[in-house]
Amino acid sequence: MRKIISLRIFQLIIVIIISLSAGFILGTNNINWSWKNYKPIVSIQSKNPPSAQQLDMRLFYEVFDRINQDYYDKTKIDSTKLLYGAINGLLSSLQDPYTSFFPPKENTEFKTQLAGEFTGIGAELSLSPDNRVMVVAPLDDTPAQKAGVRSSDLILKVNDEDTAGWTVPVAVEKIRGPKGTTVELTVLHDKEKTPTVIKIVRDTILIKSVTGWVKNISCGKDECSEDKIGPPIAYIRLSQFGDKTNDEWVSVANSINTKVNEKDFRGIILDVRNNPGGYLNDAVFVASEFLKSGVVVIQEDESKNQESLRVSRRGTLLEKPLIVLINKGSASASEIVAAALRDHKRAKLLGDKSFGKGTIQQAVDVDNGASLHISVAKWLTPKGTWINKTGLEPDIKVEFDATKSAKMKDKGFDNQLEAAIRELLK
Repeated sequence: MRKIISLRIFQLIIVIIISLSAGFILGTNNINWSWKNYKPIVSIQSKNPPSAQQLDMRLFYEVFDRINQDYYDKTKIDSTKLLYGAINGLLSSLQDPYTSFFPPKENTEFKTQLAGEFTGIGAELSLSPDNRVMVVAPLDDTPAQKAGVRSSDLILKVNDEDTAGWTVPVAVEKIRGPKGTTVELTVLHDKEKTPTVIKIVRDTILIKSVTGWVKNISCGKDECSEDKIGPPIAYIRLSQFGDKTNDEWVSVANSINTKVNEKDFRGIILDVRNNPGGYLNDAVFVASEFLKSGVVVIQEDESKNQESLRVSRRGTLLEKPLIVLINKGSASASEIVAAALRDHKRAKLLGDKSFGKGTIQQAVDVDNGASLHISVAKWLTPKGTWINKTGLEPDIKVEFDATKSAKMKDKGFDNQLEAAIRELLK
C-alpha cells in the first residue's frame, strides 16, 4: 500500500453516491494533494502496527487462527471472504457511509459504469442518518424512475430480505442483476408511514449527462407553454458528472450560446435536481461556464490546510440571468456548482433543500484489483460554509408537486421548472 501511495497522486472523488443498478456512481479529480500528517495503514503481512496508534494486531490473528482451527463447518471458511469482512468491519467503525471497500468485481463494475453505460435499475443510494439503505436519486428515464422510486426512499427489503445492517456495497450486490430480470424493493417514501412494494425490471442504463433547449415560452394563469411570440428561455439539464460530461456540456452550451443574444432573451435554467455528483474537476468546469473569475470550491484537510480551486476557463454564458434548480437528490458536485454560483451572486437557487454531502473521498487501487474509497477531506463553499448533513437551502422554496405532476404527466408538467420559468419572466 505504501508503494501505491508514494508512486501516484491520489485521485480525489467528490461523490460516494451509489448506483443501485450497477455499483457506485462517483468520480475522481486529478489534483495534487499534500499529506503532511499522513499515517501509514497497518500492514497485515508484516503485522507491524503504526507506532502513533500503538495498535497490537495479535488479537486479530488470534481470532483469525481460531476460526480456521476451531470453527465446526470448514466448508464455510473462505479466507478471502474473511479478509474482506474484516476490512468492511474496520471501515464501518468509522461510521462514515462514504468510506467503502470495493472487492475486485465491484471495483471493475464501478469503473465501467463511469463511462455512462451499465446494467441495472438506475438509481443512486447511500446510508440514512440511522444507517438504513437510502435512495439519493433515481436517474433520468431509467427503470427505477419509471417504476416510482423517489429521492429519500428508504429501502426496507430487497426480494424479501431485510436490509437492516446492510452496507451500501451489500445493497448494490443484492439489487444488481442481468438485463430483463426483476428485483422487488420494499421502500418507504419520504413523509409516508406505509411501505410500498415496487417491482423493477433491470435494463441497460445509458446515461446522457447533459441535455438542453431554447424555447419561446409564455405563461398563463394555470401553466406555461411553448409560444412563438413568447420570450426565449434556455434550459440545461445536468444529471451527473461523469466521463463524458465535459464534452456533452460544451456541445449543449455552445448551441445555447448562439441564441442568448436573441431579442428579449430572459435567462437560463440550470437543472441539477437528482444529480448525485461526480468528478470534482467537472464541477469546476461547469461552474466556470457562468463565472468570470474567483473561487469555485475550497478543500480542507484534517490539519485545516486549505486549497482553493478557482475558475478554470473562460465561459460563454457569463451575463444572462440564471436560476439553478435543486432538490434533496442534488448532492456533492452538483451542490458545489450551486453553492459557487450563489456565493458569487451569479444565480438564485430554486426548489427543495439539497442532500448535504460535504466530504471528499480518495480512491486507491489495492491488491488483486480491489479498491479503497476513503474520506480524506471536506469541501467548503467559496464563502467558507460546510454544508455536510445540512444541505443548501434554496433562495426560492418550491416543493415538488408529485400529485399534480402525475395527473399532468402527458403534458410533462413540472411545477418547480414552471416556477423557475415564471421567475425569469418577471
